[in-house]
Amino acid sequence: MLARWLQVCGLCLALTGCLGAPDGVESVRDFDLERYLGTWYEIARLDHRFERGLSQVTATYSPRADGGVSVVNRGFNVDENAWEDAEGKAYPTGDPTVGELKVSFFGPFYGGYNIIDLDRQDYRYAMVAGPTRSYLWILARDPTLDPVIRDRLVEKARTLGFDTSEMIFVEH
Repeated sequence: MLARWLQVCGLCLALTGCLGAPDGVESVRDFDLERYLGTWYEIARLDHRFERGLSQVTATYSPRADGGVSVVNRGFNVDENAWEDAEGKAYPTGDPTVGELKVSFFGPFYGGYNIIDLDRQDYRYAMVAGPTRSYLWILARDPTLDPVIRDRLVEKARTLGFDTSEMIFVEH
């Protein structure tokens, strides 16, 4: 089910040509994709049907032979009592030192993946926006994130116009 919804969302995003960040939201500069690779735990997200009911959500990024990035999203569906996986691919949209990627879970159709906050020293946490303010994730290298950092990221998202009252804090 997760894979199907990611495919539908990817198709919708691609058909609207949405690859950049929302108006007034900037992606990080001096980004290093190699340092970003590995597993990230979803700390919080805005709700979407393709992730509804999922806990223990992770995203794992690894290098592809074609210079892109393999993406594996995984979450536990409580209602189904089963793990769900979605596999995709990602590529920088331009300057590789800017935290903007295009991600596809469905053939040639891509959606925007914009890193709008990042622990630049250790790459321990990140905040990612899609092409609109309906898509937002807070990620960390560990299943928990210092509440001070988490609250700062939520507040930043709020000031950027995201509806943080709708944030779901993911159980791990």
